[in-house]
Amino acid sequence: MTLTSSENVRSLMVFLRQFAPFKQMDDASLALLVEKAALDFFVEGEAIIGPDQGVARQLYIVKQGLVRGERGEGDTTTTAFEIGPGECFPVAALIGERPTRTVHRAATDCFCLVVDYPVFARVFGMSAPFRDFCLRGVSSLLDQVNQHIQAEARTQMGAHQSLDVELSRLTGRSPVHCPPDMQTREAVRLMHANGIGSIIVTDPAERPIGIFTLHDLRRLVANDDSRLDLPLRDTMTPNPVTLRLEQTAFEAALQMAKHHFAHIVVVDDDQKLRGVVSERDLFSLQRVDLVHLARTIANAPNMDTLVALRSDVSRLCATMIAHGASAEQILHIITLLNDYTTRQTIRLMLQAHGDPGFPFTWLSFGSAARRAQTLYTDQDNGILFEAENEQDARDKQQVLLPLARHINEALDRCGFTLCKGNIMASNPDLCLSRQQWASWFMRFIDQATPQNLLNSSIFLDFRPIWGEEPPANDMFAEVRAHISQHTIFQKLLAANSLNTRPPLTVFRTFALQKRKDAPPGIDLKVQCLTPFTDGARVLALSENIDAVSTLHRFRKLAAKGAMDAQDAEAFEEAWSIIQMLRLRHQLACQQNNEPISNFILPDALNPLDRRILKEACRQAQRLQTKIERRYQL
Repeated sequence: MTLTSSENVRSLMVFLRQFAPFKQMDDASLALLVEKAALDFFVEGEAIIGPDQGVARQLYIVKQGLVRGERGEGDTTTTAFEIGPGECFPVAALIGERPTRTVHRAATDCFCLVVDYPVFARVFGMSAPFRDFCLRGVSSLLDQVNQHIQAEARTQMGAHQSLDVELSRLTGRSPVHCPPDMQTREAVRLMHANGIGSIIVTDPAERPIGIFTLHDLRRLVANDDSRLDLPLRDTMTPNPVTLRLEQTAFEAALQMAKHHFAHIVVVDDDQKLRGVVSERDLFSLQRVDLVHLARTIANAPNMDTLVALRSDVSRLCATMIAHGASAEQILHIITLLNDYTTRQTIRLMLQAHGDPGFPFTWLSFGSAARRAQTLYTDQDNGILFEAENEQDARDKQQVLLPLARHINEALDRCGFTLCKGNIMASNPDLCLSRQQWASWFMRFIDQATPQNLLNSSIFLDFRPIWGEEPPANDMFAEVRAHISQHTIFQKLLAANSLNTRPPLTVFRTFALQKRKDAPPGIDLKVQCLTPFTDGARVLALSENIDAVSTLHRFRKLAAKGAMDAQDAEAFEEAWSIIQMLRLRHQLACQQNNEPISNFILPDALNPLDRRILKEACRQAQRLQTKIERRYQL
């Protein structure tokens, strides 16, 4: 049925304006697309287009109903995706001038706008938003979401420069540098003459080999000012941390916060000195002073100060979103600040309650270990220590348990709520010697009880964050090696990873979770993120990959050839989409003085966010399908 009526054309343009990319298109391009389209009806079960029909010559836009994409061989077919109103197909086949690789079948009775290839090609050339969508698909929609998020945040906070500004823009003047045989006193005069707080020590090729700062000067003068007569090679800090010109101010701020530096050396691809970025340079960009906040938390004099500083973390999170930081970057910063908070809490508790007299390592499990903590998190931790025998282990445990209880309670004051499942260091079962931990993990793997499999989502994500790291890392390396050889445990772990399904029904609507005294909704953490987290874990452990964070696991799986690179990229993007929605929701809860949660109401999302979330959940379904096939589940 051709759309000849101008009234029909106008009503369809209004309809399409609800969806991207049509809402971004100019009137002339959209009108041409609609005027030249036909409206066709397809009965439920009818194949609309498939590989056997040759090179694709028509674009279909769903007006009403649902279209299912089917792939497979012989009698075995699986649903690869589902397409609803406002979505179109087969775009990739049209761009590539090839047959579609998927059978597109009407999942319900449906109406589609059908556009012939010459019109599609003409509109493709006329409209930049339409062209960008056709070439980049969901990625272009995600860009629109991010732009909207940043615009909203900046409206609330005022204009700021982007966190993604390259360091090349912050290193305008030629850096002051000197050879390693220069007398330290002369270098100090040079710093004073140029009004700078650091000087870079370089080799004959102008590659940085050291840095001398005002901090180094204070240290020298405090100890013995006669050392100022020594050459810089004896007084400098060697092997300074460097970043490249194309790296960003965000990465510089992160390194400063992580190492408590005030300066970062910038080099080119040949490692030649190109500049120095200071803490002051970053502050001049008017962004939240991450470096100062990290340093202040790490040196908080008491628990009251530490608790008060925690409120700045959410403010920093909002600012990072406004500056265009990715979900991975924001979560990295939150984890960094959480680690500093935990370490300083332990130091303060040791001061208040006494040192046990022997070293121990504070372990983090779950999201803390994966560096995926948001503004709403509880505690999952334990303690590891060395012991000569069982009696020594019992004696040391009795010393550590009261201290662990004080630490857990202090962390609760800082906003890390006590774990309802008692996965905390104050639990005697989680305050163990290295030998006891190793034995516990081996039993955990070899017995593989339902409870052990349930606990795998916590204990198989593992990271030491305070104390001596090598004993803990060496112990867990043995655990990973054991899992990589234990095919039965891998299969059980894979089956367990399929217990939490993405919240999509067969009709591509959201499967809502019922709640007491609240409307049904979606738990972004449990329903949406868990399939990615659990899937990445089982695949990484089966390959003996040492990465703990979900994104790093996907990347290392792809690098090792254990996962298709495009699949890994799609899973990373989907995970990031969900995490960003989660962060935005938690910030909105704070701003509205509501309890922070992971529950959202899909109907409260705008159409673009709903569409992006559905696509992200569909990627989770794809990951689970791959796991089912790999382990024949």
